[in-house]
Amino acid sequence: MLITKLKDENEIRRLAQGKVFAICCHGCKEISFPEAEAEALIATLDLTGRITTDYICQPENLAARLEPYWNDIQAADAVLVFSCGVGVQTVADYLEGKRVYACCDTVPLPGFQGVTPLEHDCAQCGQCYLNLTGGICPITACSKSLVNGQCGGAKDGKCEVDPTMDCGWERICRRLQQLGRSQEMNFPVQIRNWAINENV
Repeated sequence: MLITKLKDENEIRRLAQGKVFAICCHGCKEISFPEAEAEALIATLDLTGRITTDYICQPENLAARLEPYWNDIQAADAVLVFSCGVGVQTVADYLEGKRVYACCDTVPLPGFQGVTPLEHDCAQCGQCYLNLTGGICPITACSKSLVNGQCGGAKDGKCEVDPTMDCGWERICRRLQQLGRSQEMNFPVQIRNWAINENV
Protein backbone atom coordinates (compact mmCIF):
# COMPACT_ATOMS: atom_id res chain seq x y z
CA MET A 1 0.00 0.00 0.00
CA LEU A 2 1.48 3.28 -1.08
CA ILE A 3 0.74 6.95 -1.35
CA THR A 4 2.59 8.68 -4.16
CA LYS A 5 2.55 12.39 -4.97
CA LEU A 6 3.90 14.15 -8.03
CA LYS A 7 7.12 16.04 -7.56
CA ASP A 8 7.05 19.76 -8.26
CA GLU A 9 6.10 20.31 -11.91
CA ASN A 10 9.06 22.62 -12.51
CA GLU A 11 11.44 19.93 -11.25
CA ILE A 12 9.91 17.34 -13.58
CA ARG A 13 10.14 19.69 -16.55
CA ARG A 14 13.78 20.39 -15.73
CA LEU A 15 14.46 16.64 -15.82
CA ALA A 16 12.49 16.25 -19.07
CA GLN A 17 15.01 18.06 -21.25
CA GLY A 18 15.06 16.70 -24.78
CA LYS A 19 13.01 13.66 -25.70
CA VAL A 20 11.71 11.40 -22.94
CA PHE A 21 10.04 8.04 -22.54
CA ALA A 22 7.40 7.92 -19.78
CA ILE A 23 6.56 4.91 -17.60
CA CYS A 24 3.49 5.00 -15.36
CA CYS A 25 2.98 2.22 -12.83
CA HIS A 26 -0.51 1.55 -11.55
CA GLY A 27 0.31 -1.54 -9.51
CA CYS A 28 -0.52 0.00 -6.13
CA LYS A 29 -2.76 2.81 -7.35
CA GLU A 30 -5.72 1.54 -5.36
CA ILE A 31 -4.25 3.46 -2.43
CA SER A 32 -3.28 6.79 -3.95
CA PHE A 33 -1.62 7.65 -7.25
CA PRO A 34 -1.82 11.09 -8.90
CA GLU A 35 -3.12 9.64 -12.17
CA ALA A 36 -4.95 12.69 -13.57
CA GLU A 37 -2.09 15.06 -12.74
CA ALA A 38 0.51 12.69 -14.22
CA GLU A 39 -1.47 12.21 -17.42
CA ALA A 40 -1.93 15.96 -17.86
CA LEU A 41 1.79 16.58 -17.43
CA ILE A 42 2.90 13.72 -19.67
CA ALA A 43 0.68 15.04 -22.47
CA THR A 44 2.79 18.22 -22.60
CA LEU A 45 6.20 16.50 -22.87
CA ASP A 46 8.26 15.69 -25.97
CA LEU A 47 7.82 11.91 -25.94
CA THR A 48 9.45 9.10 -27.88
CA GLY A 49 6.84 6.85 -26.29
CA ARG A 50 5.07 5.91 -23.09
CA ILE A 51 3.61 2.95 -21.27
CA THR A 52 1.12 2.54 -18.46
CA THR A 53 1.39 -0.83 -16.76
CA ASP A 54 1.45 -2.39 -13.32
CA TYR A 55 4.03 -3.71 -10.89
CA ILE A 56 7.20 -2.48 -12.57
CA CYS A 57 8.92 -3.40 -9.29
CA GLN A 58 9.02 -7.02 -10.52
CA PRO A 59 12.06 -7.27 -12.86
CA GLU A 60 10.78 -10.05 -15.14
CA ASN A 61 7.42 -8.32 -15.55
CA LEU A 62 9.17 -5.02 -16.27
CA ALA A 63 11.42 -6.58 -18.93
CA ALA A 64 8.46 -8.20 -20.68
CA ARG A 65 6.40 -4.99 -20.63
CA LEU A 66 9.22 -2.77 -21.93
CA GLU A 67 10.49 -5.07 -24.69
CA PRO A 68 8.04 -3.80 -27.37
CA TYR A 69 9.12 -0.22 -26.60
CA TRP A 70 12.87 -0.82 -26.70
CA ASN A 71 13.56 1.39 -29.72
CA ASP A 72 11.49 4.22 -28.23
CA ILE A 73 13.41 3.93 -24.96
CA GLN A 74 16.77 3.99 -26.71
CA ALA A 75 15.72 7.08 -28.70
CA ALA A 76 14.93 8.98 -25.49
CA ASP A 77 17.37 11.25 -23.68
CA ALA A 78 15.84 10.20 -20.37
CA VAL A 79 13.16 7.94 -18.91
CA LEU A 80 10.63 9.47 -16.54
CA VAL A 81 9.08 7.04 -14.05
CA PHE A 82 5.80 7.80 -12.31
CA SER A 83 5.80 5.27 -9.48
CA CYS A 84 7.08 4.61 -5.99
CA GLY A 85 10.80 4.40 -5.32
CA VAL A 86 10.89 0.63 -5.80
CA GLY A 87 9.67 0.96 -9.38
CA VAL A 88 12.18 3.70 -10.17
CA GLN A 89 15.08 1.65 -8.81
CA THR A 90 13.99 -1.43 -10.78
CA VAL A 91 13.78 0.60 -14.01
CA ALA A 92 17.17 2.24 -13.31
CA ASP A 93 18.77 -1.20 -12.86
CA TYR A 94 17.16 -2.57 -16.02
CA LEU A 95 18.16 0.51 -18.06
CA GLU A 96 21.46 1.05 -16.26
CA GLY A 97 23.03 3.04 -19.07
CA LYS A 98 20.05 5.40 -19.40
CA ARG A 99 19.14 8.43 -17.30
CA VAL A 100 16.10 7.38 -15.25
CA TYR A 101 14.26 9.93 -13.12
CA ALA A 102 11.65 9.67 -10.37
CA CYS A 103 8.64 11.92 -10.93
CA CYS A 104 6.90 11.05 -7.67
CA ASP A 105 7.60 11.12 -3.95
CA THR A 106 6.36 8.25 -1.78
CA VAL A 107 5.01 9.06 1.65
CA PRO A 108 4.78 6.70 4.63
CA LEU A 109 1.94 4.23 4.80
CA PRO A 110 2.55 0.90 6.57
CA GLY A 111 1.56 -2.23 4.73
CA PHE A 112 2.14 -4.27 1.58
CA GLN A 113 4.43 -2.77 -1.04
CA GLY A 114 4.64 -4.10 -4.58
CA VAL A 115 4.97 -7.68 -5.75
CA THR A 116 7.22 -10.01 -3.76
CA PRO A 117 10.01 -10.91 -3.92
CA LEU A 118 11.42 -7.44 -4.43
CA GLU A 119 15.03 -6.62 -5.25
CA HIS A 120 14.75 -3.05 -3.93
CA ASP A 121 13.16 -1.23 -1.04
CA CYS A 122 11.53 2.18 -0.64
CA ALA A 123 11.62 3.75 2.82
CA GLN A 124 8.66 5.97 1.82
CA CYS A 125 10.60 8.91 3.19
CA GLY A 126 8.47 11.52 1.41
CA GLN A 127 11.41 13.19 -0.33
CA CYS A 128 12.86 10.94 -3.01
CA TYR A 129 16.60 11.36 -3.64
CA LEU A 130 16.82 8.97 -6.58
CA ASN A 131 17.23 11.76 -9.12
CA LEU A 132 20.40 12.91 -7.39
CA THR A 133 21.88 9.45 -6.96
CA GLY A 134 21.43 7.75 -10.33
CA GLY A 135 18.42 5.68 -9.31
CA ILE A 136 20.08 4.05 -6.28
CA CYS A 137 18.39 4.94 -3.00
CA PRO A 138 20.82 6.31 -0.39
CA ILE A 139 18.28 5.65 2.37
CA THR A 140 17.88 1.91 1.74
CA ALA A 141 21.21 1.12 0.02
CA CYS A 142 23.23 2.63 2.88
CA SER A 143 23.09 1.04 6.34
CA LYS A 144 23.29 4.52 7.87
CA SER A 145 20.79 6.09 5.42
CA LEU A 146 23.27 8.85 4.60
CA VAL A 147 22.04 11.36 2.00
CA ASN A 148 25.20 13.45 1.61
CA GLY A 149 27.84 10.91 0.64
CA GLN A 150 29.55 7.92 2.17
CA CYS A 151 30.81 7.76 5.71
CA GLY A 152 34.34 6.69 4.85
CA GLY A 153 34.11 3.41 6.73
CA ALA A 154 33.69 1.11 3.72
CA LYS A 155 36.42 -1.45 3.12
CA ASP A 156 36.98 -3.12 -0.24
CA GLY A 157 33.63 -1.75 -1.37
CA LYS A 158 31.74 -3.32 1.54
CA CYS A 159 29.73 -1.59 4.28
CA GLU A 160 31.38 -1.31 7.71
CA VAL A 161 28.04 -2.01 9.40
CA ASP A 162 27.21 -5.07 7.26
CA PRO A 163 30.31 -6.54 5.55
CA THR A 164 28.09 -8.68 3.31
CA MET A 165 26.50 -5.55 1.83
CA ASP A 166 28.00 -3.39 -0.94
CA CYS A 167 28.57 0.21 0.10
CA GLY A 168 25.54 2.08 -1.24
CA TRP A 169 27.50 5.25 -1.90
CA GLU A 170 30.20 3.45 -3.84
CA ARG A 171 27.42 1.99 -5.98
CA ILE A 172 25.96 5.48 -6.43
CA CYS A 173 29.33 6.92 -7.49
CA ARG A 174 29.87 4.12 -10.01
CA ARG A 175 26.36 4.63 -11.44
CA LEU A 176 26.83 8.40 -11.82
CA GLN A 177 30.17 7.80 -13.57
CA GLN A 178 28.52 5.28 -15.89
CA LEU A 179 25.86 7.86 -16.77
CA GLY A 180 28.45 10.55 -17.45
CA ARG A 181 27.27 12.49 -14.40
CA SER A 182 30.50 12.46 -12.35
CA GLN A 183 30.38 16.25 -12.01
CA GLU A 184 27.09 15.88 -10.09
CA MET A 185 28.73 14.02 -7.20
CA ASN A 186 29.29 17.37 -5.50
CA PHE A 187 25.60 18.18 -5.24
CA PRO A 188 24.47 20.66 -2.54
CA VAL A 189 24.01 19.38 1.01
CA GLN A 190 20.58 17.77 1.33
CA ILE A 191 18.43 18.76 4.29
CA ARG A 192 15.42 16.50 4.74
CA ASN A 193 12.06 18.24 4.41
CA TRP A 194 10.02 16.37 7.01
CA ALA A 195 7.00 18.62 6.38
CA ILE A 196 6.26 16.73 3.14
CA ASN A 197 4.96 13.76 5.16
CA GLU A 198 2.63 15.99 7.17
CA ASN A 199 0.74 17.23 4.11
CA VAL A 200 -0.73 13.90 3.04
